[in-house]
Amino acid sequence: MKPKNLKLIARTEEDLRVVSAHLQDAIVNINDIANLKKNKILLLQLNRFMWEDIEKGVFRKNKRIRTFLKFENVVKVNSKNINQAGNDKFLDFLTIETNQMIDNNYEMKILFAGDSILKVTAEVIEVTLDDQGEAWETKNKPKHKEI
Repeated sequence: MKPKNLKLIARTEEDLRVVSAHLQDAIVNINDIANLKKNKILLLQLNRFMWEDIEKGVFRKNKRIRTFLKFENVVKVNSKNINQAGNDKFLDFLTIETNQMIDNNYEMKILFAGDSILKVTAEVIEVTLDDQGEAWETKNKPKHKEI
């Protein structure tokens, strides 16, 4: 039986935590980030590690799947430590932090390894994670240092 591709919609800070958890250890090529200012959309194409498959059983294979992360109603996007001229540079996704600002907009910080940050200011939280195509096997399973 073919597994269904994941599609999540976030409209609250709690929803966004669920999206963020599914994106842990995803990788994104800097060239696959698009700020569509006229449309008020920020779009990222990531290779998501499918942790949900690993957790289903010890004999599952490590897999990644291409996924799109779309932020809508975007007012502004800023970046820190992301060189957009760096062709074929990859960012390792860590998490998304969110807070509501005084003007009722939301600030969503997409944190990557190496202190790289995309800061998205949006009128509301309207974020979609949408897997595309077939998953593929990968030899590498992300590892984390134990504290």
